[in-house]
Amino acid sequence: MSTQKIKDEFRKAFGVTPKGIVAAPGRVNLIGEHTDYNDGFVLPIAIEQRTLAAWAPRDDGRVVFASLQQPNKCDEIDLCTAIETGQHAWGNYCRGVAAGLIENGIELAGCNILFDSNVPLNAGLSSSASLEVATGVALLAVCGSESSVKPHLLAKICQHAENTFAGAPCGIMDQSISVMGQANHALLLDCRSGQTRQIPFDAPNTVLLVVDTQVSHDIGDGGYPARRKQCEAAAEILGIPALRDATEEMIAQAVAASKISDLQMRRSRHVVTEIARTLAAADLLTFKADGYLQKFGELMYASHASLRDDFEVSCPELDTIVDLAIPRSGVFGARMTGGGFGGCAIVLVEENHAESVTQVISDGFKKQYHRRPPIFATHPAPGAMLIE
Repeated sequence: MSTQKIKDEFRKAFGVTPKGIVAAPGRVNLIGEHTDYNDGFVLPIAIEQRTLAAWAPRDDGRVVFASLQQPNKCDEIDLCTAIETGQHAWGNYCRGVAAGLIENGIELAGCNILFDSNVPLNAGLSSSASLEVATGVALLAVCGSESSVKPHLLAKICQHAENTFAGAPCGIMDQSISVMGQANHALLLDCRSGQTRQIPFDAPNTVLLVVDTQVSHDIGDGGYPARRKQCEAAAEILGIPALRDATEEMIAQAVAASKISDLQMRRSRHVVTEIARTLAAADLLTFKADGYLQKFGELMYASHASLRDDFEVSCPELDTIVDLAIPRSGVFGARMTGGGFGGCAIVLVEENHAESVTQVISDGFKKQYHRRPPIFATHPAPGAMLIE
């Protein structure tokens, strides 16, 4: 995916040369899954796969969205009328961002925007957040307001767009890392306060492998909303604002008193232990004591087991990838990443073992499922930016 390609395609689509190009990355969550909507902590990185948005102004007060991934499905809004959901599902992410910017006092200008992306769709790598953030940065660039919306607010606007216009009940993590990611860093995000801390993720001679099961992942499906409701119900029974405030002792006492069901206990236990693992992982990466990558890997494996057993959001394909990675030389850790029910697993590995580990996982997966999973290597990348 190149800037020259999107320039050429923009000229074909709109008959003019774009005035600017922005980029917004997808993300991988290193650890801290299903903790964001429980007011907990997450530790994602921005990845090198991203969405590009080329733009040029127009003078009729309309915004036209087009995507190379959605041929013949252009979407269009009139800035003089209220913005509502449209007929194209992909365009609703963009519409929601435009509406959110207007609600926050930004006077948008008419423009054409063309998107191109190499973030895999429905793989748990936040292709939707990448699209939303690219939309927001492009719309702000058109009207010369790039610095008028703070990063935290832009992330909230994009999250609200996904919740309301696309109907997906995501937390704030995906949009936050796409906006605020830094090269060679992970982002420790407190999903209650919104406070962030850049955590070094720059171990030399290591690489993160991303393995796509190609099992469809859509957080608007029933599994994700059901988990969210189960967590909210458990918090209400425990008498706390969110499961971030729970402790293992509190959960044990509620079980002993028959206040919560076994399912609610397991959902709560995952959230409490996953928050603890996330904070421990951030400390390991920050202080880099001897053996810190091995200990970080142990947290990854424990996280996957909890997601598989207590939260029940893994799937056989994800479990297979993690199982194939566990005994391999050069592997520090592996786990599913994203909302689950498919999507991707990640494997933290020594760079000089990456090729052999990739081959082992690919061969083992093919033996069991009769197809090879797409696998790519990535490093922590910068967040959204103006390219040209």
